Amino acid sequence: MARKGLVESNNRKKRLVEQDKQKRERLKDIIRSKTSTLEQRFEAVLKLSKLPRNGSAVRVRSRCVLTGRPRAVYRMFGLSRIAFREEALRGHLPGVKKSSW
Repeated sequence: MARKGLVESNNRKKRLVEQDKQKRERLKDIIRSKTSTLEQRFEAVLKLSKLPRNGSAVRVRSRCVLTGRPRAVYRMFGLSRIAFREEALRGHLPGVKKSSW
């Protein structure tokens, strides 16, 4: 089980990313745009640097929804490999079965 503080910190980062997503995208579009002037780009870079760093999507870690484990998390299910196996063997994941050949 992951430490509760780390899980909560990650959840706060997720909320912050959702809040700032559109603003960040607009600023990045201005920076990437060939039509914007040098002054507009510079101003956009300054505004982007003033936004909270935890609002960046790369700071969010994918964690297992059951255990909070940060490694080996399947995106499709939101579960770590260990939790996925346990849930699949119990039959709690529809359409998932152990393969044999």
